[in-house]
Amino acid sequence: MHFFKMHGLGNDFVVVMTRHLPPQPEELARRVCRLHFGVGADGLVFVLPSDTADLAMRIFNADGSEAEMCGNAIRCVAKLAYETRLFPYQQMRIATGAGVKSVELVVEEGKVQSCTVDMGEPILERQAIPMQGPPGQVINEPLVFEDGLVFRITALSFGNPHCVLFVPSVEEAPVEQLGPQLEFHPAFPRRTNAEFVEVVNTSEIKVRVWERGVGETLACGSGACAAAVAAMLNGFVTRKVIVHLSGGDLHIRWDEKDGHVYMTGPAATVFKGEWLGEA
Repeated sequence: MHFFKMHGLGNDFVVVMTRHLPPQPEELARRVCRLHFGVGADGLVFVLPSDTADLAMRIFNADGSEAEMCGNAIRCVAKLAYETRLFPYQQMRIATGAGVKSVELVVEEGKVQSCTVDMGEPILERQAIPMQGPPGQVINEPLVFEDGLVFRITALSFGNPHCVLFVPSVEEAPVEQLGPQLEFHPAFPRRTNAEFVEVVNTSEIKVRVWERGVGETLACGSGACAAAVAAMLNGFVTRKVIVHLSGGDLHIRWDEKDGHVYMTGPAATVFKGEWLGEA
């Protein structure tokens, strides 16, 4: 199996271009993504043909679970598709588990410098996130933990669920302690990603992300979008913000006209190799 090692702001993936999904992709993802014994990555991504778009993307997290959508992975897929001439156009449509997403590339001398992804409209209705509880939006709502602790959260989805907490300092936020508790909280039947957000000013936020099925990562594209929208819904920032993640910055804009969220950021190819299947 030939692969490319890629990352979006340090959120790293093993990317495979293939016509068919291999047998037991969940087990393969666990083996390939395992640090020291495998290639090491946050996820295994397959680039596939599509009947509804220019190409398709399926992503399996390091624990073998399948993610509906990943903002960093889709930028990597778009870059790879363009630079390998699989789809040599600067605008493309990529089918994901969260629907078809449009991507526009900025190219210099044949190399993709950045990608803007139309992430669509944020899903704000509780049942559609999905999250337990009465109908309506989840904005600055108390969430009770088993030990009785209460944290105020804002929840939403971009085809994958997100739970956002605002903290005084992301550096001091208990991400490793609270991240797993939020991911597996019974209020989220399909588990959830968790974003810890510090508001810097009305146009900048800092974010640390606990990714469902992975753990803390250096960046998360859909998580950055969720954090930005949550900050906007709570009145902390304008509709265009810079999101500072551990691995770098993403630019997020929530358009007032079409209601879509647009994410702009880089992707990088590190190396290519061949998986021998012996690990």
